[in-house]
Amino acid sequence: MALHVIVGKGAVGATTAQLLAERGHRVRVLSRSGGASTEAIEHRRVDAADADAVASAARGATALYNAVNPAYHRWATDWPPVAAALLAAAERTGAVLVTMSNLYVYGRPSGPMSPEDPLAATDVKGRVRIGMWREALAAHQAGRVRVAEARAADFVGPQVPAQHSHLVRQLPALRRGRRAWVVGDPDAPRSWAYLPDVAAVLATLGTDERALGRAWHVPSAAPRSQRQAIGDLAGALGVPPVPVSGLPWALLRGLGLVSPMMREVVDVRHQFDQEFVVDATATTATFGLTATPWAHVMAATAGAVPAPA
Repeated sequence: MALHVIVGKGAVGATTAQLLAERGHRVRVLSRSGGASTEAIEHRRVDAADADAVASAARGATALYNAVNPAYHRWATDWPPVAAALLAAAERTGAVLVTMSNLYVYGRPSGPMSPEDPLAATDVKGRVRIGMWREALAAHQAGRVRVAEARAADFVGPQVPAQHSHLVRQLPALRRGRRAWVVGDPDAPRSWAYLPDVAAVLATLGTDERALGRAWHVPSAAPRSQRQAIGDLAGALGVPPVPVSGLPWALLRGLGLVSPMMREVVDVRHQFDQEFVVDATATTATFGLTATPWAHVMAATAGAVPAPA
């Protein structure tokens, strides 16, 4: 059994760890707070920004997964030292470095986003992610390390905390029959990434040589606007649909004066005021990975069925 080391025990890290363990791999999860180890998954307390500590914990690993999730408003300060430490640890240990990323790197899209699109982000968070990937890719091209990156749309699924999903956070409003308030245009088509599909892509990138040296998109079901997705979720819950309205940007800008989180949301307004759709054709063609059917995603998110193994 190969050893796979995951840095970060949030929704992405935990779901990926479970999947790798189910596939028969040895799994070690590193986090600042540690955790209770089981026969299937070992937990260790390690600071992700400490290259020596990460390298020590990843010695002998086949793959090292970056599933760290800094606070949204602290990306510019917290991401660079973590990215540098994990890159150094992968170089020292020989483990493949698989990074969980997102679509921020593309900036304002002009159509469905593919991994071949220019990295054109101008906002702070997008530029941070671009810098991380370019540094890792340069090290890969220099022969110092082997890397791959997964990029996904907004997360959805029962594994995702409400504060990390624009769709999951609507569950309380749906259950109470109240209006759902969303960021941006409620009718703009969007892609949604089911967390088990995210984990499946990460696990594949860490175990398939064809993945190395490039970024891959997580397959998503056909685009659904926030209004449509909330309606679908209401149907899965067995409750009537609720009115859906977009929060005025002027209000969000005002909230940003006192809320760092909201200030960062306003900074990426382009992700919410127009079509924001992912193209994962290459992932499906290369690895045969496809998106979980949307009806199952909605049923699982509503708690009607368990998430697939």
